[in-house]
Amino acid sequence: MTHDLIRDIFQSSFGNPNLNTFNDFAGVSLPFEAKMKGKICVSTDAHIINPIIFPGGDIGRLAISGTVNDISMSGGIPLYITSSFIIEEGLSFDVLRTIAISMNTAALEAKVQIVAGDTKVVEKGKADKLFISTTGIGWIPEGRQIGGEMAQEGDVIIISGTIGDHGIAVLAARGDLKFSTTIQSDVAPLNHLIQKILEAAPHVHVLRDPTRGGLATSLNEIALQSQVSINLEEDAIPVKPEVQAACEMLGFDPLYVANEGKVIIILPANEADAALQTLHERPLGKNAEKIGVVKKDPAKRVLMQTLIGGTRIVDMLAGEMLPRIC
Repeated sequence: MTHDLIRDIFQSSFGNPNLNTFNDFAGVSLPFEAKMKGKICVSTDAHIINPIIFPGGDIGRLAISGTVNDISMSGGIPLYITSSFIIEEGLSFDVLRTIAISMNTAALEAKVQIVAGDTKVVEKGKADKLFISTTGIGWIPEGRQIGGEMAQEGDVIIISGTIGDHGIAVLAARGDLKFSTTIQSDVAPLNHLIQKILEAAPHVHVLRDPTRGGLATSLNEIALQSQVSINLEEDAIPVKPEVQAACEMLGFDPLYVANEGKVIIILPANEADAALQTLHERPLGKNAEKIGVVKKDPAKRVLMQTLIGGTRIVDMLAGEMLPRIC
């Protein structure tokens, strides 16, 4: 039965030369230039979202996009993905097939290949429908140094679009909102967008996808890693009116709501306009904005100039405001 499951669901959805060998491993090639220069980049992730299908995406698209984006935050080029599935007994074959097809569609969009995987089925009540774990393998070109510890005084901070879309869309799908909404998750692979940004602005210092914990938590992590002060302008941070309204009704701060298709870019001021223009020319970056600057002091702090002219400290999120979100 497991053989039939793999053949009928995963093999039919993901089939490619590596998977079609039916081995427990994949022998893959690197780009010619990667054999001579650069580094291999590896990232691993687990996905436990509830519900597994939500407005704008599903756990399959989330798994591929999240893994592709983790590799891309290094400035690397994602190449291959492995995936394992823990399936609860009783999950519909139609639902599983829909998610597998969605994964393959996202992989084709990102131009990465799913090369190996594993499947386990557990008894009813031992899992919650479906858990997916992934590992991404990519290549970082020689000389590219991007990381959370690289932010420098004078850098400009850009966000690639509106924040909080994913978290509120998932919350709506759970039925936790007491009003109807058209909010869609922003879940998407960002690797092609990021490579275009790096062509326009080759000296980017930091890339970070503000997923669980949102924009505020990600910026606090960067401030701590780089020992700098992050200074934000509240009126520059893009938030959709319907996301803002949902957050106000629920007592949430959109700064802390999860995103799955946005990137924080921290780069020298003289390259910021070129990066912003590149973003605005592409659908995934059309709502990008400059939202702040990096200063030296007070180190390890995120501060925000508020709409009323004051300054407030933006702390790292304590606990988990929205569990099972990615």
